[in-house]
Amino acid sequence: MLVEFSVANFRSIQSRQTLNLLANRRDTQLPLNLTPAEDGLGGILRSAVIYGPNASGKSNLLRALLTLQQLIVNSAVASQEGQPMPVWPFLLNKGSAEQSTEFSIIFVAADQTRYEYSCAVTSRRVEKEWMVAYPKDRPQRWFEREYRSETETYDWWFGPNFKGEKTEKKVWQEFTRSNSLFFSTAVQLNNEQLKPAFSWVAQDLIVLTANNIFNPFLTLELLRQQGGTEQLTEYLKAADIGIDRIEMIEEDHQNSLAETPTPGIRIQFSQPLPPGVTPPAAKRIRIQTWHKRNDGPEDVPFNLNDESDGTRKLFEFAGGWVRALNTGATLLVDELDRSLHPYITRFLVQLFHSSKNTKNAQLIFTTHDTTLLASDLLRRDQIWFLQKYPDQATHLYPLLDYQPRKDEAVERGYLKGRYGAVPTVGELDG
Repeated sequence: MLVEFSVANFRSIQSRQTLNLLANRRDTQLPLNLTPAEDGLGGILRSAVIYGPNASGKSNLLRALLTLQQLIVNSAVASQEGQPMPVWPFLLNKGSAEQSTEFSIIFVAADQTRYEYSCAVTSRRVEKEWMVAYPKDRPQRWFEREYRSETETYDWWFGPNFKGEKTEKKVWQEFTRSNSLFFSTAVQLNNEQLKPAFSWVAQDLIVLTANNIFNPFLTLELLRQQGGTEQLTEYLKAADIGIDRIEMIEEDHQNSLAETPTPGIRIQFSQPLPPGVTPPAAKRIRIQTWHKRNDGPEDVPFNLNDESDGTRKLFEFAGGWVRALNTGATLLVDELDRSLHPYITRFLVQLFHSSKNTKNAQLIFTTHDTTLLASDLLRRDQIWFLQKYPDQATHLYPLLDYQPRKDEAVERGYLKGRYGAVPTVGELDG
């Protein structure tokens, strides 16, 4: 589970901003909305929502976590020496534009160990990197690496609890390029100790950004699994959108060029795939939905393109939703309410607070849907806001900063501007 994420000097984010998922110990509302922690942390929230006006930086916060994930998973294998690292500093300040981007993440992996990992990177190199593990709630600093500009070399330090022969550590160190993370490189070279933490980042962190109009890779992966079609059908039926069943058709590329193709949607794998998702070689994939006739028992096939924007959005989300609930993953979704009715959005959030969430999955999402600010759905410590100040930089802060009353009407207060993070709308001349 994600405990905390911090980022500084990334896109619209200048100073360090921190999203914290630790539950407020004094708040006893909605106990199903948190997971008790076993290592002295108290409870970890099962969901968090982020509000803010357009262009306030909500998407950039999620992109920052996605960028960190891609660096950890891919930096050792997907780039060559000298290639730039995929980070974008805050450009509206000269000093920030020349400084490194900083990421820090705290999470609990499947081995029930808490990990804290941080790195500072520029487009040219990794400036600093370190990890602390907390087996049995006792901190162990495993490794640290820092670049020295005066010598153009790295200082390295390995803690006594970081396993490996001296020769192994030397190999891991020497094979770590300046534009790759040691965390990534050591795992690629079969460091067993780091694999539980790496696995959580690669497999149990799912980030669905809004920059891709149609991003169904995880849903397609679900449909390929045994029982996946049934799970997806149950999910769509629960949303009450009229779909009776759904079908995925994989066909050879040459057959898909027939003059009269079967109704469906063709999905191209032109964008980078999430970790662990591999498209079939030389295949074209089509999706059909089936609806009951209103005057008989027959099913009628539809092209997924003929479905509403909301239905296509549900299909896009489904794989991530089901995978998160099945495996206990942390799911981040940008613009959850896009093309969805407020009842459907509430249904999706409630799944993480229900008995369906047996693996302690998490949901973190951005939205403009203020109907979710209800005391029977979200605790006060689950609500966050983003706003840009005159410095044009993104600032993240929790509702708890305003010390709201237990019975406070948060939706009304937000719409009145009590907590900030609302747009300032002017008037048109003339």
